[in-house]
Amino acid sequence: MNFTDRIRPTDKGITTYLDELENLDYQIPTFQRDVVWEKENVKKLWDSIYKFYPLGSILVWKTDIKLQNHRKIGGHIISEGTFNRSEYQYILDGQQRTTSLLTSLYGGCIEGREGFDPSLYIDLTILDETETDDESYKNRFLYWEEIDDKGGEYQRNSGRKKKYDSGLIVKLLDIKNIFGSVEGALVRGEYDDFKDYDHPIREQLRRLKQVLDNYRLSFIELKGIQVSEVCQIFERINQAGKPLDIFDIVVAKTFRTVSNEAPGFYLRDYIDSFRNINNSKFLQIGDFDYLQIIAILIRENIENSGIWNITPRYLNDIKAEQIETVWESAKKAINKTFDFFENTLNIKGPQLIPYRYFYLTISSYFFNNNDPDYNFLKKYFWFYSFHNDDLLSNTVAVNAHIEFLSKQKKDETPSFPRFFIDRETLRNSSYSSKGRLSRAILSLYASKQPKDWKFTDRNVIVDNFFFSTDKPNLHHIFPTNFITQNPGENDLDKNSLMNIAFLTQITNLEISDKNPLKYIRGYDANDKFEGVIKSHILPTQLLDWARLETMPSDALDQFIESRVESIINELKNILAGVNFDVIDTKQKN
Repeated sequence: MNFTDRIRPTDKGITTYLDELENLDYQIPTFQRDVVWEKENVKKLWDSIYKFYPLGSILVWKTDIKLQNHRKIGGHIISEGTFNRSEYQYILDGQQRTTSLLTSLYGGCIEGREGFDPSLYIDLTILDETETDDESYKNRFLYWEEIDDKGGEYQRNSGRKKKYDSGLIVKLLDIKNIFGSVEGALVRGEYDDFKDYDHPIREQLRRLKQVLDNYRLSFIELKGIQVSEVCQIFERINQAGKPLDIFDIVVAKTFRTVSNEAPGFYLRDYIDSFRNINNSKFLQIGDFDYLQIIAILIRENIENSGIWNITPRYLNDIKAEQIETVWESAKKAINKTFDFFENTLNIKGPQLIPYRYFYLTISSYFFNNNDPDYNFLKKYFWFYSFHNDDLLSNTVAVNAHIEFLSKQKKDETPSFPRFFIDRETLRNSSYSSKGRLSRAILSLYASKQPKDWKFTDRNVIVDNFFFSTDKPNLHHIFPTNFITQNPGENDLDKNSLMNIAFLTQITNLEISDKNPLKYIRGYDANDKFEGVIKSHILPTQLLDWARLETMPSDALDQFIESRVESIINELKNILAGVNFDVIDTKQKN
């Protein structure tokens, strides 16, 4: 195919397009967004056509790929559902305009508006007042509910109903189909003036006929283009709208109706049913995450699958039969992955997972694995979460991780490379960042099952929050006003994670911005409090200062250094047996 033919602008008349649509020449895939049909917007659409303004291009993808598609739009059948053809024309952007045009001319039904007739009428007596008139369209284009006076019951419509009876308000479809009869009714009507060919009303009627006959819709046709590129084109053309999601395309492409040869298949039902098995927040990860997990499991467990990567280029090639082959084992593997996060690592939600690619690598490890080594898996998780380098940030790294984990799965003994961690990076980590290390630090705090400072038998982070005041908050050990007045040599970010602990909301509110000497001394009356402090990976020097009722002038700096050291020591215990190197890139004054 010539390169210039891949994306081709073209145009065609409104009625030609709608006729082709009703002849089943176009399909609207099910991943298209729901139509938000508004009467006012439909009137504006026709006002633009009436004034010969451009409407924007309708994006059409021509391909031999068969997708699940909508059988009807606006009550009109546009697909038989079972037919096959060598080329399909999918409307990727323009469903809203298409539905509006179709129902305006040919009637139909609008979801949620029972009994409403969407056919549009035009009042020939409404002329533009000025060149910039932007209000007259509201009275020029009308629905039957704005004309029908219910036999005189609706006085507000009586004037329009009289115009309709006199042929001054006419249906758009009648201008298209029976123009001669419409004009003849005017000439034969009660108003002698309309016998004049040049009368403004008849000129208005002829203008509308010319609009319907001559207005051309713009199209952009995509042909010979892979699905991943189609997604990018759609997103860039439609920047203000919802991006075209590869998951939706795969759902549509793998859809299979029930037949004598095979059961039906609908990937969205598979995923939605899986999401509802319990209340775990992990089950609500994105559709794209699930699709990439499935792709990895297909690649690793089905020979010659053709799924060599997890990019849209290869996700597009996933087949329903491949998903069916791995699905039952995949559900178990994904469940074990989420259970590992939630009940082994005590991380209660996906917002704290440092890398989303962990879903893929760990699910692959659990797939058909009857003897998983949880100690090894914990070491794997924390090693790559905290390593000073980003070692799981791309698809190449995913492949290396899966190979590494598969060695252990096969009873081999893979050795971890050298571990590096930078003290200065820990000092500068901030909860205002969504970076990998920030999530890793918060995950480590959560994994220790920290206890509340006031209610010391209560875990701060739990599965369900029965009271709004029990929700975990991030608490500043040294309040921000203290840091502002005593910044220390570290020039600490007020949101540094080295100065953060999880507390229940009610305890956090009680502490407010008090000096740590004061509030820690109050909680220290509980003999369990020292253990509580340790559950937050906090240095016990806080207790020493509180008991002495005094802090050194560089207390903040000492505390931060001790917290950094506590985290490093915690990781050394977790990564026992791994070559562990600590560096410090802080610039010396």
